[in-house]
Amino acid sequence: MESKMESVDTWTCEDVEFWLEENGLDKYAELLTKTHKIDGQVLMHLTEKDLREPPLQMTVLGDIKRLALFIQELRSFSSQTSPGVSRKKGSASILEGKSKEKKQSPTSPQRHRVTPVQDSTESEDVDSSSYSVSLQRKQAKDIPLELWKTLLSFVYVFGVFMVTAFVMVVVHDRVPEMDKYPPLPDLFLDNMPYVPWAFDACELVGLVLGTMWFILLVFHKHRFVLMRRMFSLTGTIFLLRCVCMLITSLSVPGKHLQCSGKRYGDMYTRLERTFEIWKGMGMSLQGVRSCGDYMFSGHTTVITLLNFFITEYTPRKFYYIHIASWCLNFFGIFFLLAAHEHYSIDVFMAFYLSSRLFMYYHTLANNRALMAPDAKRTRIWFPLFSFFESKCEGRLSNQFELPFKYIIPCWHVVQTWLLAVIPCAKNGAASGLAGCSDKLASYLSKNHQEPASKVD
Repeated sequence: MESKMESVDTWTCEDVEFWLEENGLDKYAELLTKTHKIDGQVLMHLTEKDLREPPLQMTVLGDIKRLALFIQELRSFSSQTSPGVSRKKGSASILEGKSKEKKQSPTSPQRHRVTPVQDSTESEDVDSSSYSVSLQRKQAKDIPLELWKTLLSFVYVFGVFMVTAFVMVVVHDRVPEMDKYPPLPDLFLDNMPYVPWAFDACELVGLVLGTMWFILLVFHKHRFVLMRRMFSLTGTIFLLRCVCMLITSLSVPGKHLQCSGKRYGDMYTRLERTFEIWKGMGMSLQGVRSCGDYMFSGHTTVITLLNFFITEYTPRKFYYIHIASWCLNFFGIFFLLAAHEHYSIDVFMAFYLSSRLFMYYHTLANNRALMAPDAKRTRIWFPLFSFFESKCEGRLSNQFELPFKYIIPCWHVVQTWLLAVIPCAKNGAASGLAGCSDKLASYLSKNHQEPASKVD
């Protein structure tokens, strides 16, 4: 029997019955097709509310959700394929002939069997969204390691931190004198007494969140993608912070801070101080004290990003971890303000910018912005995103595994680099350096074109 190439709107009640059987919902076939005469056109307009309420009044929640998702998937196929056009390209046609004994060739159309999507968000009405379920809920499964991109993202954030440390030294020389420029009026600081130990407590909060993030990275399946995203976002925000610090120098927010400008006159002293700040990660627990780097707060940026990454890349059922992460985030901000180390506007801007950039980045990534028709605009305005996310399609699934499976692939990568670099280091001639460059370029292109195998 010849396969049907008709759109869903042209299905008969018998076609709908067959579709239900194919998707494991045959017990509702009589109710929908015999009792209520639901054909393809009516099926396309069914909502989850229709399934719950009389006269259908389905009672099994799992079946209701499953059928609603199947119907939404049909809508997406119907919108992508015009009526009467064959669906040999893609996953195949929606309907095939009812002869199950017929052998199918690789080019023959197959019946579309919808697979339930994991980790989908609940909604009261499935058809309330204009996007297809396959676009919104697509989980990125086969993602290459792309260790070289992770390494480049680390180099990027490493360089930004060095630039930030140097800018902190520069702005320290420009700190306004407290005698001429007393602390600015601040709604929170004016009504909150100074707490001497609060700044150390803020940094301890950051260390706790950092430990939680490190443990998550160790066991998360897509740990290298997570590191790339963390490094790229952190580097971008701190680069913006450098610009903000250079543009305007604010007066010292607390009288307890002993700050005086013009301490690092010559370049050597500035570079030496830059290394000290970078080595101590700008933390007072490491003995680093700085002034002038007020707009905006680096401590707030770090703990906010850690909070958002922890809550994004842990399953929703780990709500206790999410609650703890958010509490630590807000307590860290409170301790920072109680220490009178930053103005309230510094903290507010840091939290707002960090959270917005995180959300913008992940909105683009989860909705496959690089696959959209206007992807060129995305590549122009978000070049770092376009580079680091070129192989990531859809939302990352929060899957966990032991990290030992990656030790051997990582060692192979390091070994390949060493085999390419060591001979070049021994031969310092120009030809040797050129050969080294060729070997490294060959390795990078090979690693870029041949994605790593999937690790389940």
